[in-house]
Amino acid sequence: MPVGTQASVKGIAPRELREVGAQMILANAYHLYLRPGHKLIQELGGLHQFMAWNGPILTDSGGYQVMSLGSNCAVTDDGAEFKSHIDGSSHYMTPERTIEIQEALGADIAMVFDECLAFPASREEVEPSIRRTTSWAKRCREAHHRSDQALFGIVQGAHYPDLRRKSAREITSIGFDGYAIGGVSVGEGKSLMYEMVEHVTAELPESSPRYLMGVGLPEDLLECAVRGVDLFDCVAPTRHGRTGWLYTATGRIHIKNAKHIREEEPIDAACRCYTCQNFSRAYLRHLFITRELFGLRLNTIHNLHMLTELMADIRKAILSNELEKFRRTFYARRGVLVPSDENDGRKKIEDLKGERVLGVSA
Repeated sequence: MPVGTQASVKGIAPRELREVGAQMILANAYHLYLRPGHKLIQELGGLHQFMAWNGPILTDSGGYQVMSLGSNCAVTDDGAEFKSHIDGSSHYMTPERTIEIQEALGADIAMVFDECLAFPASREEVEPSIRRTTSWAKRCREAHHRSDQALFGIVQGAHYPDLRRKSAREITSIGFDGYAIGGVSVGEGKSLMYEMVEHVTAELPESSPRYLMGVGLPEDLLECAVRGVDLFDCVAPTRHGRTGWLYTATGRIHIKNAKHIREEEPIDAACRCYTCQNFSRAYLRHLFITRELFGLRLNTIHNLHMLTELMADIRKAILSNELEKFRRTFYARRGVLVPSDENDGRKKIEDLKGERVLGVSA
């Protein structure tokens, strides 16, 4: 899901989102509550009409933003008091309030209010946080009345396997339309993130969507899909587009690098996006160096297209029972090992001294 925090995916129009293959987008209730206000958006016909997007929308409840952006945040079992990062005004957010906001916005999927702790966190911090997150989830379930809007629960538990499983069991016992894994990709490293995902998905019902919050690099999409995740969101593809990092089948390139100055080929020869079908690396580098906004837009189109195509390929591989084969090919193209407990996938094939890996001779 491309991230449209402020009811807009940065640098790209809704029509272009459709063209790159986006099916659903994410917006943020915390930000839209602060400005322009959920009641105003409701008066103007709801979030879909407000941003001219006729596809599904998921709204994050803003639990993470309350903790990370709101200054002087004070959390109690009832809710969280914080000061706006925009103007310093004071606000109080409760589970019931977040549901009220998301029902007014009219998203297709709303998220429960949860507490997301910073990494690392001690067990003494995490255990009461899990109790609070479960309590808040129950209150969100009770406060939610919009029949045309799904409600997802969120599993927390930081980097403790037993607490992750405990949280997952408690959240699923409440009963939601889907389940999210929160509190990952916050500095714990890929191996630990993958491990926590495995612990949680093992506890989640296979019949319900599983959503990994805030994760979206190509290798993470693949690794976590292998571990049972269905939905992802991340600012990475749009942010990387604006900073010149572009995705290819063999890894990332930085378009600013001088080696691209005369390259006539597209970012990725196999890519079918508008950018790759019409423009060269040399042109994109020129736009980036001269700070032309058009270049940032083209970069964003390409990165989003690459990720939506990757997800489509993963779906095909699952349906054809060839996911592991697809996974090995993915890493072989990048010249790295498939991640495992012993290896995190960053060791280059050329460093393996003749060893054959993934059918590719070192």
